Amino acid sequence: MKPVITATLVQALRARTGAGMMDCKKALSETNGDLELAVEFLQKAGQMQADKKASRVAAEGLIAVTYNSERAVLLEVNCETDFVSRDDHFKVFTEQLAQLLSANLVVNSVDDLLACIFAGADHSVEAERQQLVAKLGENIQIRRLAVINAHPGIHVGGYVHMGRVGVIIELQGGDQTLAKDLAMHIVANDTLAISVDDLTPEMLASKRALFAEQLEASGKPAAVLEKMVNERLEKFIDESILLRQPFMKDPSITVQELLKQANAKVLRGIEKQVENFAETVMAQIKSS
Repeated sequence: MKPVITATLVQALRARTGAGMMDCKKALSETNGDLELAVEFLQKAGQMQADKKASRVAAEGLIAVTYNSERAVLLEVNCETDFVSRDDHFKVFTEQLAQLLSANLVVNSVDDLLACIFAGADHSVEAERQQLVAKLGENIQIRRLAVINAHPGIHVGGYVHMGRVGVIIELQGGDQTLAKDLAMHIVANDTLAISVDDLTPEMLASKRALFAEQLEASGKPAAVLEKMVNERLEKFIDESILLRQPFMKDPSITVQELLKQANAKVLRGIEKQVENFAETVMAQIKSS
């Protein structure tokens, strides 16, 4: 005789796993109404679904940034569609992972994170990811994370805009407020590097060639063209380098002048993400 699967039992299983009602009923039927076995059944089913969906391109998603007095964390979690990236379950999963990273000073890679115990659960982050795949029906992947740890005299900060572009930063001197302000500045500007020394010769050569090609049809003498190309290249550097940019909150001074006033120096940490996940993920797939 088959056990009666009550609505209360189904709700209890849903509360434990977050799975759909029909999936919970099926799991309870398959396990003769045993709640613990039903949880295991759904976890295994989640693993199967996760494996099947793993080859599908996850080119949407969210960026989460958290920081405190000890570390700053930038985390990117991908899914397949913008619809799922706006789902509350996906948002909470991403934010909880960022908080876990912020509190756990020994986790510094995606593999480390996947092996951690998920907050408020008795299973790993990877198991939670698999359950979320089963719940939302899409491939969900933790694509990357970046971590900067604070030290005496070193401040960290961060900022994320609309879950799409994020920055974390490491600052010698100054304070955490300044670090956050600079992270916001980097998000708001097309900042490619901290100083001109951080621009690669290849990038500068490519830009010079592009400007020369654009101006070639002007018919100007070679010496004039060279001067115009140099002017455009210098303007590109001024607009792309953090230290040369007018500070967002006070455009009357540059970031370099602001740092001098605060007796501070940006060490590293421009972990800026492009908004077009699809382009970056597809580029990775093509190069693999």
